[in-house]
Amino acid sequence: MAKARAIVKRLKAVKNIRKITRTMELIATARFKKAMDRASEAAAYTKKISELVADLSQANLEFHHPLLEKHESEQNSVLLILTSNRGLCGGYNSGVLKLALKRYQELKAEGQNIRLEVSGKRGIGFLKFQDIAAAETYTHFEDRPTFEEVDQLATRFITEYIEGKIDRLDVAYTEFVSSSKQQPVVQSLLPIGALESSTEASETSQKYDYEFLPSAQEILEEIVPTAFKARLFKCFLDAAVSEQIARMVAMKGATENANEMVGTLSAQYNRARQTQITSEILEIIGGAAALE
Repeated sequence: MAKARAIVKRLKAVKNIRKITRTMELIATARFKKAMDRASEAAAYTKKISELVADLSQANLEFHHPLLEKHESEQNSVLLILTSNRGLCGGYNSGVLKLALKRYQELKAEGQNIRLEVSGKRGIGFLKFQDIAAAETYTHFEDRPTFEEVDQLATRFITEYIEGKIDRLDVAYTEFVSSSKQQPVVQSLLPIGALESSTEASETSQKYDYEFLPSAQEILEEIVPTAFKARLFKCFLDAAVSEQIARMVAMKGATENANEMVGTLSAQYNRARQTQITSEILEIIGGAAALE
């Protein structure tokens, strides 16, 4: 009887866990659809404005924006790592952190002064475990990052790059390629000339001669920072979509495993119960025989 009760207790616990994982799977699915819509809407705009900036950076203009120009020496680098605040999302965080740690070690081997900035509690905890200090940490970027939040961060990076306080900005995040493919990457966003190599269309697109009204300087001063902000914002959007996909897949797998455990435990309970009933019947028969 004790064995059957233990199985019943464990079976109840597994069913409760199954309810939780199933609910989390449904929530992640709903959030994924909303996040994917936002990322898809931003992708076309980001791609086009990046192509335009790439063309302008190759044009023979008398005026050049500071964000397009590479510094003579790269001594001060910033590595921004985008992770999640919550767990239960499979290998989402581990993939990004592994790649970010590799880039950190590469830059450190080159003798650069590296400033780490981390978004997400999982990344913050990982760096503490590795005994690596982070200059800035952020926990307010959830699954729906807003442009206003990213704009504050991007504006600071722009100011620091123009003033020469930083020479390079790398972002480690999970790139959203499609609903079936997400990959951890490290991309260089500053100087903005790096955007040219990140757009496939820029490799095959024609070069155009632009006519600027009112002036090239005024247009570049507006469009170049905007391109950088849009690209950084897309990094956050891609990270948010990829996190929800990873959590959705992880919770679906957990739910399926729980279903298998429920079936296994139910079979074990039936066998234990059958054994118990058979034992009780034998005891009754034995008692009746003793009375005779």
